[in-house]
Amino acid sequence: MAKDKKKSAMISHGIAAQNRKGRFDYSIKETVEAGIVLKGPEVKSLRLGRATITEAYAGEREGEIWLFNVYIPEYQGGVLSRFEPRAPRKLLLHNKQIDKLLGEVKKSGYTLVPLDIHFNDRGVAKVTIGLGEGRKNADKRHAIAERDWQRDKARLMRARG
Repeated sequence: MAKDKKKSAMISHGIAAQNRKGRFDYSIKETVEAGIVLKGPEVKSLRLGRATITEAYAGEREGEIWLFNVYIPEYQGGVLSRFEPRAPRKLLLHNKQIDKLLGEVKKSGYTLVPLDIHFNDRGVAKVTIGLGEGRKNADKRHAIAERDWQRDKARLMRARG
């Protein structure tokens, strides 16, 4: 019976962690889905949905793209293997994708923003990386006003029937 409760709390498909502030602070030009190198207990902790990526960022190290400052807490399920919760984690991308992303970062000054960590249909952990450009405060105010207008418009349409 205890196993059934534990299984229902785990996420096999869907979003494990989301960076909502990333879409607000940056205007995302393009997104790329990348695999992530994880250890067993990290995957179990991710399936419980306890990861945080609001302060995370992606960058280059030795010609590859890595994810820095992602917080994945230790899994408390009796596993002896310990890991660093904020350790850098390697992203799995094709060489063409890496060259394209790093070229855009160097040429146009874009930033690689992790938008979410999710599990695909096969149960494999993936990271959505956005190629974003920082927004100014006026742009952020415009985004807030647009979001409020869309909410009010939907409310009015529902009221009309």
